[in-house]
Amino acid sequence: MLELRKHHYPAPLSYDRRGTEEGIDALTPESVRRHYQKLFRPNGSILSVAGNIEWQPLLAQVERLFGDWKRGPETALKLGKEPRNRAHLPKETAQMQIGIAYASVPFGHADYYAALGAVNVLSGGMSSRLFTEVREKRGLCYSVYATYQTFKDRAAIFCYAGTTNERAQETLDVTLEELQRLKKGIDVEEIERVQAGLKSSLIMQEESTSARAGSLASDWYYLSRVRSFDEIKAGIDSLTPKRILDHVRRYPAQDFTIVTLGAQPLQVTV
Repeated sequence: MLELRKHHYPAPLSYDRRGTEEGIDALTPESVRRHYQKLFRPNGSILSVAGNIEWQPLLAQVERLFGDWKRGPETALKLGKEPRNRAHLPKETAQMQIGIAYASVPFGHADYYAALGAVNVLSGGMSSRLFTEVREKRGLCYSVYATYQTFKDRAAIFCYAGTTNERAQETLDVTLEELQRLKKGIDVEEIERVQAGLKSSLIMQEESTSARAGSLASDWYYLSRVRSFDEIKAGIDSLTPKRILDHVRRYPAQDFTIVTLGAQPLQVTV
């Protein structure tokens, strides 16, 4: 899945946040100091606090701790070239790991909730399409899922399937077929399941102050405002088969990035 990101996004968006072995070995006190001086600054910083707080004492404490932190120059993000969207990593093993990615709409887009609904139809539990069609009905793999990931200006659906070498080609073919079949129809029961799952996650998040603080910071980073509980609930309630179908027809599963790891490369016809 790390290689999948490298082949789907241009650098540095594709970098592994943990770095590389070579980069870690090359660290020196001076290189860490240069990095700190270049990038550790208050520009665009977000402080999110949730819980039983008193605003004025909190404000005074933040001012005391961070008030003399000086802004630094803005650093422009330069993207590298678009990477190749196919790769195979040879490894002599009895298993085949399959990674698939394709573009979606970013957080804050008018279709965001529809995109979230679509990926949860595909991979929102044991009744989801990928689990049912690829794993349960055909017994092709031991694990299969799809997940939504976003930046400010772009997003993607990342899919994974783990299987045996003998069943790898069929697993890839059926998984791609299910991704593309979504635009042919969605049942009301699927939407009801998705809504229940999303609401359950939302309610559980509201009960955790740490999760709520993370949600507040995320909203401010992506939207420059904070969504209310009612706004999020309304977005989930607005999901219908038609709304999700309209979305997946406007933004279909296509132009796939596919990375495999195993003994032999697979055939890709899409």
